[in-house]
Amino acid sequence: MTSIHTERALEDEICRDLAAAGWLHEAGDAARYDRALALFPDDVAGWIQDTQPEAWASIEQTHGAYARKVVSERLRRSLTDHGTLHVLRQGFEMLGLRRPIAVAQFKPALAMNAELQAKYAANRLRVVRQLRYLQHNENCLDLGLFVNGIPVATREIKTD
Repeated sequence: MTSIHTERALEDEICRDLAAAGWLHEAGDAARYDRALALFPDDVAGWIQDTQPEAWASIEQTHGAYARKVVSERLRRSLTDHGTLHVLRQGFEMLGLRRPIAVAQFKPALAMNAELQAKYAANRLRVVRQLRYLQHNENCLDLGLFVNGIPVATREIKTD
């Protein structure tokens, strides 16, 4: 007999509600999470490609097939050195680029700038169930919340 009063049921409900509000959520998301880098590389690369195509083209020209790997590793170093909030606000530097790579677009105060509105709409918000976060064991968090591939919050669900 299945109970609706379980962690799994609550996790599923939260994921369904967030997906209905525009968050990305797929059953295989946890397997695509890079434990070593603590990032969701698909979303990192996708965000940059969608919002900064010139920067991505330059990175691909320089690094070829290793572009995703180089960007993810550089982003991880920047997150470690400066912290998540700083990187979300300021982006991160890559050699050969004139400007830092933006990793998120906060909601513009005014809706007058169509380019900023488009970048804000392009943000990739993702919720991942049962997120295994360490390389050497299978411990997992109930929910991980990501902005453009960067983890910003976790949730541990408890029921009585």
